[in-house]
Amino acid sequence: MTYRVCFVCTGNICRSPMAASVFRAQVEKAGLAGAVEVESAGTGGWYEGDGADRRTIAVLENHGYDSGHTARRFRASWFPALDLVVALDESHLRELRRLAPTPRDAAKVRLLRSYDPAAGDLDVPDPYYGGAEDFEECLEMVEAASEGLLAAVRESVEEQAV
Repeated sequence: MTYRVCFVCTGNICRSPMAASVFRAQVEKAGLAGAVEVESAGTGGWYEGDGADRRTIAVLENHGYDSGHTARRFRASWFPALDLVVALDESHLRELRRLAPTPRDAAKVRLLRSYDPAAGDLDVPDPYYGGAEDFEECLEMVEAASEGLLAAVRESVEEQAV
């Protein structure tokens, strides 16, 4: 059974595609590519069908990550097929939990930085209106949380296999 993770930010062109790319690389490195599916979406549909922001692409490629991406809007109807919905900030967390059709689905929504024990503020700030350094900082936050997220997902995958 495939464990499905969806990262969600606002427009699905900066933070969530970055998080999906980083986490997909972590999943592959851990040998879980056949067991874990990674995707992303936005709470809004302004950029549906577009690629990631050029600065997101540059940061991902500069750090050796895949930058292929097509933006899409998150749909409440996806909840039953997802095991974990990872919000990039509190506003996404609230919106996704509001969209969740059941309390069980709402419980699937978590903040990415909650998986980083060193994180103070649990929001990943939106780099869209900033410069290259903001995208680098975003990547650092995503990478720091990915290790803890991978451990949690690995545990869930192992539990499903039993």
